[in-house]
Amino acid sequence: MYDPVERRNFYGRVHGKTLRASQKTYLEEDLDRLSLARVTRDENPERAPIDLTRFAGKPLWLEIGFGGGEHLVHMAATYPEIGIIGCEPFVNGIAMLLGKIRAANVENLAIHPGDVRDLFDVLPTASIAKAFLNYPDPWPKARHHRRRFVTEGYLTALSRTLQPGAEFRVATDIPDYVRQTLEEVPQAGFTLLNEGDQPWSDWLSTRYEQKALREGRPPHYLTFQRNA
Repeated sequence: MYDPVERRNFYGRVHGKTLRASQKTYLEEDLDRLSLARVTRDENPERAPIDLTRFAGKPLWLEIGFGGGEHLVHMAATYPEIGIIGCEPFVNGIAMLLGKIRAANVENLAIHPGDVRDLFDVLPTASIAKAFLNYPDPWPKARHHRRRFVTEGYLTALSRTLQPGAEFRVATDIPDYVRQTLEEVPQAGFTLLNEGDQPWSDWLSTRYEQKALREGRPPHYLTFQRNA
């Protein structure tokens, strides 16, 4: 079961290659302004719902693990009438995203630079209208499958934050991740709408997808709907 006050281990990478000078500038100048406030336990130990008025009542979307940020910025630019939140703990990916935000000059987004579970704790119930999980860490070893996003704890928390009827999209190149997604997501209160090798009409292929294609791993796209 999902417990918002449980002690959590975090297993993903947080740091990678040395940042370029421009990326350090983005982090210094832009990260605080774009980050959601009162998400971490230090800022919000009582885990009260956060204030989302910065989005001025726009429908809210969520990207879980935005990687280098290309899909997040693409969605923000394509749909200026929505607000979108991106969650990512990897500093290098955050720095890449900030550079893309500057280049695209989009302002209808915000970031949580950390563990998505902390964000789930404080998002108001049924506040998210659409969610994206693009090329999540596959954790290929069987003993690590419990770390995958498509497990009960993560999915229960996601389900709570999604509005009834909200869309949940998953893209992956790992067949066993597809298997687990098809098994576990419906158990968390979702209905499968579509799955296969054809992307969504507004899809932007990410650098992770391009790497998978170069290495001969075909993408798979799954669309679920949060049950009423």
